[in-house]
Amino acid sequence: MPRGDPDDDDHTAGAVGALMRSGKNARRAPHTSWWRTRSRAVTAAARKLKQQAESRFPVVTHAAERMLSVDIFDSATRLAAQCFLTAVPLLFVFASFAPKAVQEQLAASVRAVFGLNGAASEQLNDLFAGSHGDFQAAVGLVGALMVLVSATAVSRAMQRLCKRAWEIPRTGARIAVWRWLVWIAVWICLLAVQGPVREGFGLGLWLGIPLTLVFQTLVWWWSQHLLLGGVVGWLALLPGAVLTAVALTALSITARFYMPIALNRALVEFGSSGSVFVLLSWLIVVCVAVAIGVTTGAVLAQEPFLARRLGSPTPNRLRAEQG
Repeated sequence: MPRGDPDDDDHTAGAVGALMRSGKNARRAPHTSWWRTRSRAVTAAARKLKQQAESRFPVVTHAAERMLSVDIFDSATRLAAQCFLTAVPLLFVFASFAPKAVQEQLAASVRAVFGLNGAASEQLNDLFAGSHGDFQAAVGLVGALMVLVSATAVSRAMQRLCKRAWEIPRTGARIAVWRWLVWIAVWICLLAVQGPVREGFGLGLWLGIPLTLVFQTLVWWWSQHLLLGGVVGWLALLPGAVLTAVALTALSITARFYMPIALNRALVEFGSSGSVFVLLSWLIVVCVAVAIGVTTGAVLAQEPFLARRLGSPTPNRLRAEQG
């Protein structure tokens, strides 16, 4: 039986394949079109929800955007690391040169702030009891000055956080080295009086908690003003100081219940290295609270309903719209 032309067979096979592909594409086209339509509808709905959220809850939206630009957790972690590596050694160096009464007051304040008892309290007593001669002999006056200069890393980290929260460029704040030194030195001194304030000067927590709230508000109000070099007015800094004080006062109450249990358990199970991890973790939590309080306060102060009354600087989003 004679065979057909091979070219005809190839043409026939090609035609059949094209017909099958066109059939598949025809069946697939409605399915692809449906998914494309659904994705567009979902995107449009998401944009609409975003616009509604911005119109109904502008403060929440602006605060979320500012926290992303500040990079809250990264900034807080850096600040906590600097506190642990430089400020804590400065505390013990300061205690080694301070009179015995000041040493005892520092130990009592640290014990009151964290609610220490048991093994953690005994270890703290050993550290302060042995710090006087050991630190003076090992560090000396020149070394103590170097520790103080190194501790300004905490001041610089706090300054960067405040500038990011207020959207101030790096060259926008008149910061001098003396401000960094003053800030960290005052904080070490203020730590000595936190114990009596926290205890309500012996009258109990019913007075200690309100006093702590007022004390923290004044400290963070002054801290922002000092580190920003007066670029932002006093009134505009008040919301951030109040929010930070509320957060830290709440954490101070929590610390009285959590820290003694966590530190004593860490000391029993892991020794001194365990207490290091607990302390560093708590410092991170505290620094996150500070970062959120300062940033949210800056956003609130720059909202129209408060900005006119507080004399706050215009946020970048409004400057971009106006310019």
